[in-house]
Amino acid sequence: AILSMIASARVNGTFSRYSRVQSRTGMTGAQTARRILDRNGLQSVKIEHIHGNLTAHYDPRSKVLRLSDATYGAASVEAVGVAAHECGHAVQDNEGYEPLRIRSKMAPAANFGSRFGLPIFMMGLIFGMNEILMQIGIWVFLLAVLFQLVTLPVEFDASRRALAMLTDYGILGEQEVEGSRKVLKAAAMTYVAAAAAAILNLLRLVLLARRNDRD
Repeated sequence: AILSMIASARVNGTFSRYSRVQSRTGMTGAQTARRILDRNGLQSVKIEHIHGNLTAHYDPRSKVLRLSDATYGAASVEAVGVAAHECGHAVQDNEGYEPLRIRSKMAPAANFGSRFGLPIFMMGLIFGMNEILMQIGIWVFLLAVLFQLVTLPVEFDASRRALAMLTDYGILGEQEVEGSRKVLKAAAMTYVAAAAAAILNLLRLVLLARRNDRD
């Protein structure tokens, strides 16, 4: 919980700071995304405007890049950096980047693990320390942990690609790229915190199960 709160506070603070810094080109997040996608031969990838905060994402199934309210029409260093990061995922998808393919295939199982792993384990505790249910809960929850770990290289690589494209395509100046770097680094820490929290939760379940064995 502490790790998540620290990561969230850092993201909110960094995003808020650089959302007030306008890019010298005046390009919005949507315009940035379109230029990057076109430069990489991804004219077929659509860009959509969605509502919400920090909801921007690339959908590899429908080949659609969705940008949130704070990114789509904003011309800030923060918006441009976020748009470029999501374009990084589109480029990964186009190139067949293996960690992204693995993550996409794992998503259904990971969603099941995150939703049902802990409840199954708790049922084992409630029903007289049922060892079978507890072990099933641990293995199911492990799917969610593995998904979080696979997500890390996917996100780091997308940020690396984004910063390189912002520089190479002349979308941001050197100092502006440094601002986007800080934005993307803060965002990446949320994934690190999520992975750490998942591992700690898994460790807690394993320790509880071992204590039951000793008892």
